Amino acid sequence: MQVLLYECFSGIAGDMNLGALIDVGVPESHLRQELSLLNLDDEYELVVSKASKQGIFGTNVNVSCRPTHRHRNLPHIQSLIKNSDLPDAVEATSLTVFQNLAEAEAKIHGITPEEVHFHEVGATDAIVDVVGAAICLNYLKPDSVACGPVELGSGTVKCEHGVMPVPAPATAELLKNRPTTRGRVRGEATTPTGAAILSGIVDSFEMPIDFCVARIGYGIGQKDFEVPNVLRVSIGEAQSSLERETNIEIECNIDDMSAEALGAAVDRLFRVGALDVFVTPIVMKKSRPAHRLSVLCRQLDESSIVEAVLQETTTLGVRTHRVNKHMIPRRVEQVTTRFGIVNVKLGTLPDGSTRWKVEHDDIQAIATDKELPYLQVRSQVNDDVAKEIADHE
Repeated sequence: MQVLLYECFSGIAGDMNLGALIDVGVPESHLRQELSLLNLDDEYELVVSKASKQGIFGTNVNVSCRPTHRHRNLPHIQSLIKNSDLPDAVEATSLTVFQNLAEAEAKIHGITPEEVHFHEVGATDAIVDVVGAAICLNYLKPDSVACGPVELGSGTVKCEHGVMPVPAPATAELLKNRPTTRGRVRGEATTPTGAAILSGIVDSFEMPIDFCVARIGYGIGQKDFEVPNVLRVSIGEAQSSLERETNIEIECNIDDMSAEALGAAVDRLFRVGALDVFVTPIVMKKSRPAHRLSVLCRQLDESSIVEAVLQETTTLGVRTHRVNKHMIPRRVEQVTTRFGIVNVKLGTLPDGSTRWKVEHDDIQAIATDKELPYLQVRSQVNDDVAKEIADHE
Protein backbone atom coordinates (compact mmCIF):
# COMPACT_ATOMS: atom_id res chain seq x y z
CA MET A 1 0.00 0.00 0.00
CA GLN A 2 1.48 3.35 -1.07
CA VAL A 3 1.45 5.94 1.72
CA LEU A 4 2.05 9.70 1.55
CA LEU A 5 3.54 10.72 4.92
CA TYR A 6 3.55 14.27 6.34
CA GLU A 7 6.14 15.24 8.97
CA CYS A 8 5.18 18.68 10.27
CA PHE A 9 7.99 19.23 12.78
CA SER A 10 8.05 22.92 11.79
CA GLY A 11 4.33 23.13 11.09
CA ILE A 12 2.64 23.50 7.73
CA ALA A 13 1.45 26.35 5.53
CA GLY A 14 -0.24 26.18 2.15
CA ASP A 15 2.84 27.28 0.19
CA MET A 16 5.12 24.89 2.12
CA ASN A 17 2.76 22.06 1.20
CA LEU A 18 2.88 22.89 -2.51
CA GLY A 19 6.68 23.11 -2.37
CA ALA A 20 6.97 19.71 -0.67
CA LEU A 21 4.61 18.01 -3.12
CA ILE A 22 6.47 19.42 -6.12
CA ASP A 23 9.75 18.38 -4.52
CA VAL A 24 8.51 14.81 -4.02
CA GLY A 25 7.52 14.38 -7.64
CA VAL A 26 4.55 16.45 -8.88
CA PRO A 27 5.61 18.22 -12.11
CA GLU A 28 5.42 21.99 -11.81
CA SER A 29 3.97 22.13 -15.33
CA HIS A 30 1.10 19.83 -14.32
CA LEU A 31 0.25 21.99 -11.31
CA ARG A 32 0.25 25.16 -13.41
CA GLN A 33 -1.87 23.59 -16.16
CA GLU A 34 -4.51 22.36 -13.71
CA LEU A 35 -4.58 25.62 -11.73
CA SER A 36 -5.28 27.51 -14.96
CA LEU A 37 -8.71 25.80 -15.04
CA LEU A 38 -9.75 28.09 -12.16
CA ASN A 39 -9.50 31.09 -14.53
CA LEU A 40 -7.69 33.13 -11.88
CA ASP A 41 -4.45 33.69 -13.79
CA ASP A 42 -4.97 37.47 -13.74
CA GLU A 43 -5.05 37.47 -9.92
CA TYR A 44 -1.74 35.80 -9.02
CA GLU A 45 1.72 34.69 -10.09
CA LEU A 46 3.12 31.33 -9.00
CA VAL A 47 6.87 31.51 -8.35
CA VAL A 48 8.65 28.17 -7.86
CA SER A 49 12.35 27.99 -7.00
CA LYS A 50 14.97 25.91 -5.21
CA ALA A 51 15.85 27.14 -1.74
CA SER A 52 17.25 25.98 1.60
CA LYS A 53 16.80 26.45 5.34
CA GLN A 54 19.71 25.71 7.65
CA GLY A 55 21.33 23.38 5.15
CA ILE A 56 18.19 21.51 4.03
CA PHE A 57 17.47 22.03 0.34
CA GLY A 58 14.02 21.76 -1.18
CA THR A 59 11.41 23.67 -3.18
CA ASN A 60 10.02 27.07 -2.31
CA VAL A 61 6.64 28.16 -3.66
CA ASN A 62 5.41 31.74 -3.44
CA VAL A 63 1.92 32.78 -4.54
CA SER A 64 2.25 36.47 -5.38
CA CYS A 65 -1.22 38.02 -5.57
CA ARG A 66 -2.11 41.05 -7.62
CA PRO A 67 -4.36 43.75 -6.08
CA THR A 68 -8.06 42.91 -6.34
CA HIS A 69 -11.24 44.25 -4.79
CA ARG A 70 -13.06 40.94 -4.95
CA HIS A 71 -14.46 39.60 -1.68
CA ARG A 72 -15.30 35.92 -1.50
CA ASN A 73 -17.31 33.85 0.96
CA LEU A 74 -17.87 30.09 1.00
CA PRO A 75 -20.63 30.03 -1.68
CA HIS A 76 -18.43 32.15 -3.97
CA ILE A 77 -15.48 29.79 -3.57
CA GLN A 78 -17.68 26.71 -4.01
CA SER A 79 -19.10 28.16 -7.22
CA LEU A 80 -15.62 29.02 -8.50
CA ILE A 81 -14.43 25.44 -7.98
CA LYS A 82 -17.58 23.74 -9.28
CA ASN A 83 -17.65 25.87 -12.44
CA SER A 84 -14.07 24.95 -13.36
CA ASP A 85 -13.12 21.90 -15.42
CA LEU A 86 -11.06 20.38 -12.61
CA PRO A 87 -11.24 16.58 -12.19
CA ASP A 88 -13.98 15.35 -9.87
CA ALA A 89 -11.48 14.16 -7.24
CA VAL A 90 -9.75 17.56 -7.16
CA GLU A 91 -13.09 19.33 -6.88
CA ALA A 92 -14.27 17.09 -4.04
CA THR A 93 -11.07 17.48 -2.00
CA SER A 94 -11.00 21.26 -2.50
CA LEU A 95 -14.62 21.65 -1.42
CA THR A 96 -14.03 19.50 1.67
CA VAL A 97 -11.04 21.60 2.77
CA PHE A 98 -12.90 24.90 2.34
CA GLN A 99 -15.99 23.52 4.06
CA ASN A 100 -13.86 22.49 7.05
CA LEU A 101 -12.23 25.91 7.14
CA ALA A 102 -15.58 27.71 6.93
CA GLU A 103 -17.09 25.59 9.70
CA ALA A 104 -14.11 26.29 11.97
CA GLU A 105 -14.30 30.05 11.37
CA ALA A 106 -18.08 30.03 11.80
CA LYS A 107 -17.88 28.26 15.15
CA ILE A 108 -15.34 30.78 16.44
CA HIS A 109 -17.32 33.84 15.33
CA GLY A 110 -20.80 32.50 16.13
CA ILE A 111 -22.15 32.62 12.57
CA THR A 112 -23.03 30.14 9.82
CA PRO A 113 -20.36 28.83 7.41
CA GLU A 114 -22.09 30.63 4.54
CA GLU A 115 -21.74 33.96 6.38
CA VAL A 116 -17.98 33.67 6.84
CA HIS A 117 -16.02 36.28 4.93
CA PHE A 118 -12.72 34.60 4.47
CA HIS A 119 -10.41 37.61 4.66
CA GLU A 120 -6.87 36.23 4.27
CA VAL A 121 -7.96 32.58 4.04
CA GLY A 122 -10.35 33.36 1.21
CA ALA A 123 -7.82 35.41 -0.70
CA THR A 124 -6.50 34.17 -3.99
CA ASP A 125 -3.35 32.68 -2.49
CA ALA A 126 -5.39 30.40 -0.19
CA ILE A 127 -7.54 29.24 -3.12
CA VAL A 128 -4.36 28.41 -5.03
CA ASP A 129 -2.89 26.64 -1.98
CA VAL A 130 -5.99 24.51 -1.35
CA VAL A 131 -6.85 23.62 -4.94
CA GLY A 132 -3.14 23.13 -5.66
CA ALA A 133 -2.91 20.64 -2.80
CA ALA A 134 -5.87 18.70 -4.23
CA ILE A 135 -4.28 18.72 -7.70
CA CYS A 136 -1.00 17.36 -6.36
CA LEU A 137 -2.75 14.70 -4.29
CA ASN A 138 -4.74 13.58 -7.31
CA TYR A 139 -1.53 13.34 -9.35
CA LEU A 140 0.31 11.24 -6.74
CA LYS A 141 -2.75 9.07 -5.98
CA PRO A 142 -1.51 7.51 -2.72
CA ASP A 143 -3.57 4.72 -1.19
CA SER A 144 -3.42 6.49 2.16
CA VAL A 145 -2.22 9.79 3.68
CA ALA A 146 -0.63 9.73 7.15
CA CYS A 147 0.62 12.52 9.38
CA GLY A 148 2.61 12.61 12.62
CA PRO A 149 2.20 15.26 15.37
CA VAL A 150 1.81 18.78 13.98
CA GLU A 151 3.90 21.62 15.47
CA LEU A 152 1.71 24.69 16.05
CA GLY A 153 4.24 27.21 17.36
CA SER A 154 3.96 29.73 20.20
CA GLY A 155 3.40 33.39 20.98
CA THR A 156 0.99 35.58 19.02
CA VAL A 157 0.19 36.35 15.40
CA LYS A 158 -1.34 39.38 13.66
CA CYS A 159 -4.38 38.70 11.49
CA GLU A 160 -7.49 40.45 10.13
CA HIS A 161 -9.10 40.45 13.58
CA GLY A 162 -6.06 41.81 15.44
CA VAL A 163 -3.44 40.06 17.55
CA MET A 164 -4.33 36.42 18.23
CA PRO A 165 -2.68 33.69 20.28
CA VAL A 166 -0.80 30.89 18.55
CA PRO A 167 -2.28 28.60 17.45
CA ALA A 168 -4.86 30.86 15.81
CA PRO A 169 -8.40 29.92 16.88
CA ALA A 170 -9.24 28.42 13.48
CA THR A 171 -6.05 26.34 13.49
CA ALA A 172 -6.80 25.02 16.98
CA GLU A 173 -10.37 24.14 15.96
CA LEU A 174 -9.33 22.36 12.77
CA LEU A 175 -6.75 20.21 14.57
CA LYS A 176 -8.91 19.39 17.58
CA ASN A 177 -8.55 15.72 18.60
CA ARG A 178 -5.43 15.42 16.44
CA PRO A 179 -1.90 15.03 17.88
CA THR A 180 -0.07 18.38 18.02
CA THR A 181 3.00 19.90 19.68
CA ARG A 182 3.55 23.46 20.86
CA GLY A 183 6.51 25.67 21.63
CA ARG A 184 9.18 24.11 19.43
CA VAL A 185 9.35 27.37 17.47
CA ARG A 186 8.55 30.99 18.24
CA GLY A 187 5.72 32.27 16.10
CA GLU A 188 2.98 30.72 14.00
CA ALA A 189 4.20 27.39 12.63
CA THR A 190 0.88 26.06 11.31
CA THR A 191 -1.54 28.38 9.51
CA PRO A 192 -5.32 27.91 9.25
CA THR A 193 -4.91 27.03 5.57
CA GLY A 194 -2.29 24.41 6.37
CA ALA A 195 -4.46 22.96 9.15
CA ALA A 196 -7.48 22.88 6.84
CA ILE A 197 -5.53 21.00 4.16
CA LEU A 198 -4.47 18.36 6.71
CA SER A 199 -8.03 18.06 8.00
CA GLY A 200 -9.29 17.34 4.49
CA ILE A 201 -6.68 14.89 3.18
CA VAL A 202 -5.14 12.94 6.09
CA ASP A 203 -6.54 9.46 6.69
CA SER A 204 -4.53 8.66 9.83
CA PHE A 205 -2.79 11.00 12.28
CA GLU A 206 -0.13 8.52 13.33
CA MET A 207 3.34 7.58 12.12
CA PRO A 208 3.52 4.29 10.19
CA ILE A 209 5.78 1.75 11.88
CA ASP A 210 6.82 -0.46 8.99
CA PHE A 211 7.35 2.08 6.23
CA CYS A 212 9.78 1.74 3.31
CA VAL A 213 10.48 5.22 1.88
CA ALA A 214 10.90 5.60 -1.87
CA ARG A 215 10.95 9.40 -2.33
CA ILE A 216 11.34 12.41 -0.01
CA GLY A 217 10.41 16.04 -0.67
CA TYR A 218 10.98 19.25 1.30
CA GLY A 219 8.82 22.36 1.15
CA ILE A 220 10.78 25.43 2.23
CA GLY A 221 8.90 27.93 4.41
CA GLN A 222 9.11 31.73 4.31
CA LYS A 223 9.95 32.22 8.01
CA ASP A 224 13.13 31.62 10.00
CA PHE A 225 12.80 29.50 13.15
CA GLU A 226 15.21 27.96 15.63
CA VAL A 227 14.79 24.71 13.68
CA PRO A 228 14.69 24.41 9.88
CA ASN A 229 11.38 25.81 8.66
CA VAL A 230 10.65 22.99 6.23
CA LEU A 231 7.85 20.51 5.65
CA ARG A 232 8.90 16.96 4.82
CA VAL A 233 6.72 14.60 2.84
CA SER A 234 7.65 11.04 1.95
CA ILE A 235 6.17 8.48 -0.41
CA GLY A 236 6.69 4.83 0.35
CA GLU A 237 5.18 1.44 0.89
CA ALA A 238 3.57 0.24 4.10
CA GLN A 239 5.10 -3.21 4.52
CA SER A 240 2.16 -4.76 6.32
CA SER A 241 -0.79 -5.89 4.21
CA LEU A 242 -3.11 -4.83 7.04
CA GLU A 243 -4.77 -1.44 7.18
CA ARG A 244 -4.32 0.59 10.36
CA GLU A 245 -6.53 3.14 12.01
CA THR A 246 -6.57 4.95 15.34
CA ASN A 247 -9.95 5.33 17.04
CA ILE A 248 -11.23 6.45 20.43
CA GLU A 249 -12.97 3.94 22.70
CA ILE A 250 -15.49 5.43 25.14
CA GLU A 251 -16.70 3.27 28.04
CA CYS A 252 -18.99 3.51 31.07
CA ASN A 253 -20.59 1.08 33.53
CA ILE A 254 -24.39 1.27 33.97
CA ASP A 255 -26.50 -0.55 36.59
CA ASP A 256 -29.77 1.40 36.51
CA MET A 257 -31.09 1.27 32.93
CA SER A 258 -33.53 -1.17 31.35
CA ALA A 259 -32.66 -3.18 28.26
CA GLU A 260 -35.11 -1.13 26.20
CA ALA A 261 -33.48 2.14 27.28
CA LEU A 262 -30.01 0.79 26.51
CA GLY A 263 -31.22 -0.29 23.09
CA ALA A 264 -32.47 3.21 22.36
CA ALA A 265 -29.11 4.64 23.45
CA VAL A 266 -27.25 2.25 21.14
CA ASP A 267 -29.43 3.29 18.17
CA ARG A 268 -28.82 7.00 18.89
CA LEU A 269 -25.04 6.54 19.15
CA PHE A 270 -24.92 4.90 15.72
CA ARG A 271 -26.98 7.78 14.29
CA VAL A 272 -24.53 10.41 15.58
CA GLY A 273 -21.48 8.73 14.08
CA ALA A 274 -20.31 5.84 16.27
CA LEU A 275 -18.32 3.23 14.34
CA ASP A 276 -19.33 0.43 16.70
CA VAL A 277 -21.36 0.10 19.91
CA PHE A 278 -21.61 -2.97 22.13
CA VAL A 279 -22.96 -3.81 25.57
CA THR A 280 -21.25 -6.36 27.87
CA PRO A 281 -22.84 -7.87 31.01
CA ILE A 282 -20.65 -7.28 34.09
CA VAL A 283 -20.85 -7.60 37.88
CA MET A 284 -20.10 -4.44 39.87
CA LYS A 285 -19.40 -3.92 43.57
CA LYS A 286 -21.79 -5.53 46.05
CA SER A 287 -22.41 -8.13 43.29
CA ARG A 288 -24.77 -5.82 41.44
CA PRO A 289 -25.50 -6.97 37.85
CA ALA A 290 -24.75 -4.21 35.34
CA HIS A 291 -23.68 -3.50 31.75
CA ARG A 292 -20.57 -1.95 30.25
CA LEU A 293 -21.35 0.30 27.30
CA SER A 294 -18.45 0.53 24.83
CA VAL A 295 -18.42 2.93 21.89
CA LEU A 296 -15.79 3.14 19.13
CA CYS A 297 -15.53 6.41 17.19
CA ARG A 298 -13.20 8.56 15.10
CA GLN A 299 -10.95 10.96 16.97
CA LEU A 300 -12.68 14.02 15.54
CA ASP A 301 -16.09 12.72 16.74
CA GLU A 302 -15.01 12.11 20.35
CA SER A 303 -16.65 15.21 21.87
CA SER A 304 -20.02 14.71 20.17
CA ILE A 305 -20.12 11.00 21.04
CA VAL A 306 -19.28 11.67 24.70
CA GLU A 307 -22.09 14.23 24.83
CA ALA A 308 -24.51 11.69 23.32
CA VAL A 309 -23.54 9.02 25.88
CA LEU A 310 -24.14 11.46 28.74
CA GLN A 311 -27.49 12.51 27.28
CA GLU A 312 -28.81 9.04 26.43
CA THR A 313 -27.66 7.08 29.50
CA THR A 314 -27.71 7.47 33.29
CA THR A 315 -23.92 7.41 33.66
CA LEU A 316 -22.23 10.31 35.44
CA GLY A 317 -18.99 10.01 33.48
CA VAL A 318 -17.06 8.07 30.85
CA ARG A 319 -13.56 6.68 30.29
CA THR A 320 -11.77 7.31 27.00
CA HIS A 321 -8.59 5.93 25.48
CA ARG A 322 -7.02 5.50 22.07
CA VAL A 323 -7.10 2.13 20.38
CA ASN A 324 -5.18 1.00 17.31
CA LYS A 325 -7.09 -1.12 14.82
CA HIS A 326 -5.43 -3.57 12.43
CA MET A 327 -7.76 -4.55 9.60
CA ILE A 328 -7.57 -6.60 6.44
CA PRO A 329 -8.18 -4.52 3.29
CA ARG A 330 -11.85 -4.75 2.38
CA ARG A 331 -14.29 -3.54 -0.22
CA VAL A 332 -17.97 -3.92 -1.12
CA GLU A 333 -19.01 -5.32 -4.50
CA GLN A 334 -22.39 -5.97 -6.05
CA VAL A 335 -23.01 -9.57 -7.14
CA THR A 336 -25.94 -10.87 -9.20
CA THR A 337 -27.82 -13.84 -7.71
CA ARG A 338 -31.04 -15.72 -8.58
CA PHE A 339 -32.88 -13.15 -6.44
CA GLY A 340 -31.20 -10.10 -7.91
CA ILE A 341 -28.22 -7.97 -6.93
CA VAL A 342 -26.79 -8.16 -3.39
CA ASN A 343 -23.94 -6.31 -1.70
CA VAL A 344 -20.99 -8.47 -0.70
CA LYS A 345 -18.19 -7.39 1.63
CA LEU A 346 -14.85 -8.90 0.55
CA GLY A 347 -11.63 -8.89 2.57
CA THR A 348 -8.12 -9.89 1.47
CA LEU A 349 -6.19 -11.92 4.06
CA PRO A 350 -2.38 -11.57 4.48
CA ASP A 351 -1.83 -14.79 2.50
CA GLY A 352 -3.76 -13.33 -0.45
CA SER A 353 -6.90 -15.41 -0.02
CA THR A 354 -10.34 -13.81 0.06
CA ARG A 355 -12.98 -13.82 2.77
CA TRP A 356 -16.49 -12.62 1.98
CA LYS A 357 -19.93 -12.13 3.49
CA VAL A 358 -23.26 -11.09 2.00
CA GLU A 359 -24.87 -8.11 3.71
CA HIS A 360 -27.53 -9.28 6.17
CA ASP A 361 -29.96 -6.50 5.26
CA ASP A 362 -30.00 -7.63 1.62
CA ILE A 363 -30.82 -11.22 2.58
CA GLN A 364 -33.50 -10.07 5.00
CA ALA A 365 -35.07 -7.82 2.35
CA ILE A 366 -35.22 -10.69 -0.15
CA ALA A 367 -36.72 -13.08 2.42
CA THR A 368 -39.40 -10.54 3.33
CA ASP A 369 -40.18 -9.63 -0.28
CA LYS A 370 -40.35 -13.27 -1.47
CA GLU A 371 -41.98 -14.52 1.74
CA LEU A 372 -39.30 -17.19 2.06
CA PRO A 373 -37.45 -18.47 5.14
CA TYR A 374 -34.37 -16.37 5.93
CA LEU A 375 -32.07 -19.41 6.24
CA GLN A 376 -33.19 -20.75 2.85
CA VAL A 377 -32.52 -17.42 1.13
CA ARG A 378 -29.14 -17.07 2.84
CA SER A 379 -28.04 -20.54 1.73
CA GLN A 380 -29.09 -20.00 -1.90
CA VAL A 381 -27.59 -16.52 -2.09
CA ASN A 382 -24.30 -17.77 -0.62
CA ASP A 383 -24.20 -20.56 -3.22
CA ASP A 384 -24.67 -18.04 -6.03
CA VAL A 385 -22.08 -15.63 -4.64
CA ALA A 386 -19.52 -18.42 -4.09
CA LYS A 387 -19.89 -19.55 -7.71
CA GLU A 388 -19.63 -15.97 -9.02
CA ILE A 389 -16.48 -15.29 -7.04
CA ALA A 390 -14.90 -18.60 -8.06
CA ASP A 391 -15.59 -17.84 -11.74
CA HIS A 392 -13.71 -14.52 -11.46
CA GLU A 393 -10.65 -15.82 -9.61
